[in-house]
Amino acid sequence: MRRVYVFLRRVTFDTLRHFSTDDGWALASHVALSGILALFPFLIFATSLASFLGASAFTDTAVHVVFDTWPEVIARPIAQEVRNVLNVQRGGLLTISVIAAAYFASNGIEALRIALNRAYRVVDTRSIIYCRLQSLGYVIVATIGIMAISFLLVLAPLAVRIASKWVPELDVLSGTIGFWRYCIASAVLIVGLLVAHLWLPAGRRKLIDILPGILVTLLAWIVGASIFASYLETFASYVSTYAGLASIMAAIVFLYIIAAIFIIGAEVNAAIIHYREGRVAKRF
Repeated sequence: MRRVYVFLRRVTFDTLRHFSTDDGWALASHVALSGILALFPFLIFATSLASFLGASAFTDTAVHVVFDTWPEVIARPIAQEVRNVLNVQRGGLLTISVIAAAYFASNGIEALRIALNRAYRVVDTRSIIYCRLQSLGYVIVATIGIMAISFLLVLAPLAVRIASKWVPELDVLSGTIGFWRYCIASAVLIVGLLVAHLWLPAGRRKLIDILPGILVTLLAWIVGASIFASYLETFASYVSTYAGLASIMAAIVFLYIIAAIFIIGAEVNAAIIHYREGRVAKRF
């Protein structure tokens, strides 16, 4: 019992100390602002690519995948603006604006890379070109992944209706598409966290090394999102303070909270790794 107490105390102290001394709050603001600036370019590029490949249901699926894990009071107005932007007809795929959108979308991933490198206490010696190409690759992979999900969500109700002709009990599944959308959005979030912690920062980490921080991130995300949503619904005066900017300001503050939670999750992993290495060193 004492060993567990010592472990938790040292890891907690190391996490909070390094987060504070290594400009964790400033990095969180950088990630939040980069994230909101990268969101629309990513969706514009992804929609253009999806339209080029014939994925007509992409817009609705992308909105659900991105915003279903946000509190509804924050996500609803932003999601509506996203739909308005994505419904605008654009030219061909390889236009300058679409290519620029892909580049600016990758800036959000680069912000995550910087924050993770600082949290894991590593120096990234990889070339700038390699890192940027990797970020652009993630943008394309994310687009293709959402396209695949959109195809599945279109085909799933059709498959259920066909199968229910032989198995009537399957009719109950026809009303659970919203539930499956939420499950898919949650799964995308978890996979995104795994990919970010494993391959974005410099160095190598095992899956077991990153799971504690990811668990902390998910739990803190749920708690933080619930508290902030309750605050907006009960106490906040964003509408009177920011008028037409209320929805975007709420989104930025929410992303700031989530970015801080994300960085702290990486700090927890780094603190545990540091603690284990210290115990191993004492044995020799």
